[in-house]
Amino acid sequence: MDRKQLKALIAVAEHSSFSSAARALGTVQSNVSAHVARLERDMGVTLIDRATNKPTDEGQVVLQRARRIEAEFDALDSDISELRDVISGSVHLGVIGTTALWLVPPLLRALKAEHPEVSVVVLDATTTSMVVNLLTGTVDMAVINLPIDEPELSVEALFDEDRVLIVPEGHELFDRSSVTLAELADHELLLEAKGTSFRDELDRAAEERGTRLRTQAEFDGMRLLASLVYSGYGAGIVPATAAATDGEGRWRSIPIHEVPGRTVGLAMRRRGIPSAAQRVVSTTVKRVITENANGVAGMHLRSR
Repeated sequence: MDRKQLKALIAVAEHSSFSSAARALGTVQSNVSAHVARLERDMGVTLIDRATNKPTDEGQVVLQRARRIEAEFDALDSDISELRDVISGSVHLGVIGTTALWLVPPLLRALKAEHPEVSVVVLDATTTSMVVNLLTGTVDMAVINLPIDEPELSVEALFDEDRVLIVPEGHELFDRSSVTLAELADHELLLEAKGTSFRDELDRAAEERGTRLRTQAEFDGMRLLASLVYSGYGAGIVPATAAATDGEGRWRSIPIHEVPGRTVGLAMRRRGIPSAAQRVVSTTVKRVITENANGVAGMHLRSR
């Protein structure tokens, strides 16, 4: 077993194609096929189903380890570069969509100016899928919605933000200056799916006040929910940073009384030592959030 074999396995799994994996690795398909086949012979199992080019159950187990091993190699390269006063390396950063909209642009500008040798690959996804990506090693760290119940991950709360009701023009709540959960119970709403921390906290708050929210539709993804409000489909509850600042007159953001805010934090795997590049990205994420917090309505920094 060698690093080339592991890199070939990872590439095939990520691209679902031996030819695409070869292009990504800058080699030819026969080399990728040979590396995966030799790894399979050494381990005595089939790792890639040749009919679908998807990992088998055994392949998934090896893939998780392979990603961690590859991450350690990258971390080693990054740590050595730090000793030469030039931090370099690649970091896969996950960011939930509502936060990515305002966080990623200044983050990338800051990293380019201060650490040009650090490459960042940004994954925009929901918290639900981001936790899986963290555990499998697809991303190194992620800005996600808290709380999460996963002992393999360490989390640090970064900021809180208000939950608000966004309402399209023509909706009967459009002219309200504020609403309560009891008043919202009279209306069907666009909401996050049950099982997500954002929705579960809303349901608990409603239950504590003897009421229940009614759903018009549910989503595991805040940006799609918000876009449907903006298109006039219905009213929905979102974090304050998901509420658009343009389009005034076509929709409104309305405060909700008696409902807790949501918490956003940075999550990383507990196992392993972060590379120099990962430490730089983590520090820069926190700094950029602090520097930009005042310009984001409804956002409240956590003291650190």
